[in-house]
Amino acid sequence: QVQLAESGGGLVQAGGSLRLSCVASGGTFSSYAMGWFRQVAGTESELVAAISSRGITTDYTHSAKGRFTISRDNARNTVYLQMNSLKPEDTAVYYCAAADWAPLVLGLIDYRGQGTQVTVSS
Repeated sequence: QVQLAESGGGLVQAGGSLRLSCVASGGTFSSYAMGWFRQVAGTESELVAAISSRGITTDYTHSAKGRFTISRDNARNTVYLQMNSLKPEDTAVYYCAAADWAPLVLGLIDYRGQGTQVTVSS
């Protein structure tokens, strides 16, 4: 059983930056691909960024490319999402998730955290 805990959300003005962190415990972090999803109330979750188990492969949703960077530190059991040039439409609850790569990019996850709120004001 893997537990995931996010931090780093908050309120930021448009154009600003935030760095989200997700710490894993209770499992073999380095064996999982990791993803950051976001969800606005009443809508489906969206996979924003994903990273393979050893950090070799990354993938981003179109709106995140060039602005967000996903990275991981397997020694610290932590995955990060650096978000720059934030826009009001990035406002959502962001949560991290763990799974094998193929299911993860299809949105099929094994474990997820509770999420952290990101609010971008205009």
